[in-house]
Amino acid sequence: MKRLIIYDVPTEFIERFTNPNEDIIVNANQIDRYCIGCFGCWLKTPGTCVIKDGFENMGKRLSEVSEFILISKATFGSYSSAVKNVLDRSISYVLPFFEIRNGEMHHGERYFNDLKISAVFYGNMTDAEKKTAENLVKANAVNLNAELGKVHFVNAMEAVEEVLV
Repeated sequence: MKRLIIYDVPTEFIERFTNPNEDIIVNANQIDRYCIGCFGCWLKTPGTCVIKDGFENMGKRLSEVSEFILISKATFGSYSSAVKNVLDRSISYVLPFFEIRNGEMHHGERYFNDLKISAVFYGNMTDAEKKTAENLVKANAVNLNAELGKVHFVNAMEAVEEVLV
């Protein structure tokens, strides 16, 4: 099972439980260009972001894995800005066209892939923030036409490994 792991923790934590020969590992702290909402990944260069900075193929990377794991500092019930930025740059995974799924409008699939999305949030969170985070990951799964995996909450960054191994 190949995994795409987007993270914002120090790399030495990730190296403990990942295999660079099998996993696609993306350090969100390395991204410095934001999605500009130009729709170039849908219209000009379908499936590829027009910003050429090493993160232009995030949609394609998602199509190559069966599990998508987001590891993020908890930020008001959401992902850190770095992880959110990489997630935004992955929009080319879906098509610009809409379809109705479960009575809701969502983007159609560019890649027909059995994908499961999971998340680990670290840091102190209130119960309301945890509920918001769970709903966010669930919405991401629906938008990516993916299966919802587990959403974990740990107080310390060092505990991330414990829930993923």
